[in-house]
Amino acid sequence: MATKTFKLGEVCKGGIITVQTTKTKAIIIAKEWDYSKGSNRGSDQSNAKEWDRLEVNLNSTTARKDLENFLWNLTTSYHTDKIIKWFESKVEFKSEFSW
Repeated sequence: MATKTFKLGEVCKGGIITVQTTKTKAIIIAKEWDYSKGSNRGSDQSNAKEWDRLEVNLNSTTARKDLENFLWNLTTSYHTDKIIKWFESKVEFKSEFSW
């Protein structure tokens, strides 16, 4: 399982997005910034409160699009693209079109 935390601050609802992959799932966890630990990027946000989550089965042909749509509601298209590229480096999405 691979995990990465993106501390995006003001360009993201809540400020933090944690992404995880397993062999069969891609998970996005939206978290609220914990200001008691500090307000800079270097602060420990490991105990930040989770407020939303999406789990997508990688066998679905719409997995990539489902992740993108969820991310677009959380952050900008620039950061959505960065996070999707991280997913693509860890897992293989099925093609949406099967001609």
